[in-house]
Amino acid sequence: MTETDMITARSLSRSFKTKSGPVEAVRGIDLDVRPGEIVGLLGPNGAGKTTTLRMLTTLLMPSSGTATVAGHDLVREPRDVRRRIGYVSQVGAPPSAGTIVGEELVTQARLQGLSKADATTRLSEVAPRLSLGGLERRALLELSGGQRRRFDIALGLMHSPQLVFLDEPTTGLDPQSRANLWDHIRSLRDDSGVTILLTTHYLDEADALADRVLVMDDGKIVADDTPDALKARISGDVITLAFGVAGELARAESVARTAVPVREVVVTDSALLVTVDEGAVAVAPILRALDFAGLSPSSITVNRPTLDDVFLTLTGRSLREGAEGDSAA
Repeated sequence: MTETDMITARSLSRSFKTKSGPVEAVRGIDLDVRPGEIVGLLGPNGAGKTTTLRMLTTLLMPSSGTATVAGHDLVREPRDVRRRIGYVSQVGAPPSAGTIVGEELVTQARLQGLSKADATTRLSEVAPRLSLGGLERRALLELSGGQRRRFDIALGLMHSPQLVFLDEPTTGLDPQSRANLWDHIRSLRDDSGVTILLTTHYLDEADALADRVLVMDDGKIVADDTPDALKARISGDVITLAFGVAGELARAESVARTAVPVREVVVTDSALLVTVDEGAVAVAPILRALDFAGLSPSSITVNRPTLDDVFLTLTGRSLREGAEGDSAA
């Protein structure tokens, strides 16, 4: 923790009362987010991600613990926190008939205290940044799914916050719209220095966007590191070498073991699976050694561990097992 962190939370908890008794949605988490970071809160639905965001954005008061957000105490100064953050929920409010894109964005800015002139100026800056330029006079009901999601993010940016919370920002979007939105999210950080905390249960999204990933399960943060560092914690990269001649496998195994340091070598009916620390580095010396021994694999692949492998190692279950069916957490 430093004085300049955008978010600092200690022992942050939230429980809910239900008919069957209290439910601990978030169980005493600690987290820090530095300025200019994109931090992904990764976990299955029900892990506590949305509850965490709702606490950090003052929409839910913590049951216990402390947090400082954008320089202000979460409990004692919620109004100051709200002035300095942007929040984009999982699902935006359904548009009413006649809602116009530009008018709605200007209204949002004015609700945040901007004058009409400043709000109009801000619209001219935000709309092009999110590829909404030229759509200001379009009815909200006429926007595509990707355009609507970018509009939701624009709502959260109209008052120029330096910290933005995005809750499942690409849920329901087609692959092209998701990729486009990823580019826009990156540009917020790269071009404007905006700090972003986003929740997701999409492995590829956390891998592609986040500088750092907080893996959350059952209301707790079970890991905190860069995507590459998290994946490096587990079994290593697997180089698969296929051979058309079964008799070559035993020789290839011996060659591979002497070519590079290996963690494990597995021989199947038609392939050699070599586990190493860094697959991209190990491929070349293995191929040179095989060539010197007169062996030519018919195919070569290098597979790195995925974030789902990380989650499986940390929790004993696949992240994908909890990818359906949301809850209050």
